[in-house]
Amino acid sequence: MIDLRRLHVLRAVAHYGTVTAAARALHFTPSAASQQVRQLARDLGVDLLEPQGRGVRLTPAAESLLAHADAIQTRWDLAELDLRADRGAPSGVLRVTGFTVAVSVLLAPMAARLGERHPRLSVRITEAGVLESFDLLFEGDIDLAVIEATPHNPPLSDSRFDQRPLLDDPFDLVVPEGHRLAGLARVELAEAAREAWIAPVEDSPCRPRVLSACGAAGFTPEVVHHALDWNVTAHLVAHGLGVALIPRLAHLTPHLPIVRVRCTGSPHRKLLTCTRAGVHVRPAVAAALEELRNLAPTAVA
Repeated sequence: MIDLRRLHVLRAVAHYGTVTAAARALHFTPSAASQQVRQLARDLGVDLLEPQGRGVRLTPAAESLLAHADAIQTRWDLAELDLRADRGAPSGVLRVTGFTVAVSVLLAPMAARLGERHPRLSVRITEAGVLESFDLLFEGDIDLAVIEATPHNPPLSDSRFDQRPLLDDPFDLVVPEGHRLAGLARVELAEAAREAWIAPVEDSPCRPRVLSACGAAGFTPEVVHHALDWNVTAHLVAHGLGVALIPRLAHLTPHLPIVRVRCTGSPHRKLLTCTRAGVHVRPAVAAALEELRNLAPTAVA
């Protein structure tokens, strides 16, 4: 008989990459987490971890077991829904998360609409980065996330998560008022090749998209300033310190002396909804997904 608690520890080791990180997420000591995995291996009569340098890696047997473990977790989530008889009107607590712009433009109005239409449903919003959102989903701490597609996300084929397209968020070229490109209805990005640029910080999910858009236009931007927040970027532009690509969903400080110019080729980032596998059928989650789909077309107009 497999102990599901031990199986969850193994899933955590696979998700977080190390026993230490898994233990931290599960509020175990590393030795306790290792003991859980060793006992699971003894129960099954197979090796689940093997040495790799100073750490460990999953054995082929562990990889095979995890495929079944993910399916078990999905079935367990569905069983909980059935036991709660949660197939009527949306009710209870719905926990959602997203990065800053997603919370402001999508999740906040979604929560307000759901509150008006479903008085027995309470929405709880947590702002979190993309990778943190996957961790919160994996741990069962949230039900739904709005995330940005990045190369570091789990693949769409990952059976633990249900990731679905929500919208494409175009990047606009933002320039100071009076700039030579400010009066154009649409601009070829190559027209800004010799400008000083303001780019997202190194670990921002948007930085590779900004650099790739410039690369596709045939140039490498001369980045002279880096910013974490889009409004900081906009203020730098307003002071004539450079130009920038800023997503259209980003609501910038009003009355700044800046102009958004749409780009030919429509460089953009993709936003997705993400739940644990099977959870999208829960009435509260299904209602939230429907509201997000209704909000998406007008959000980037």
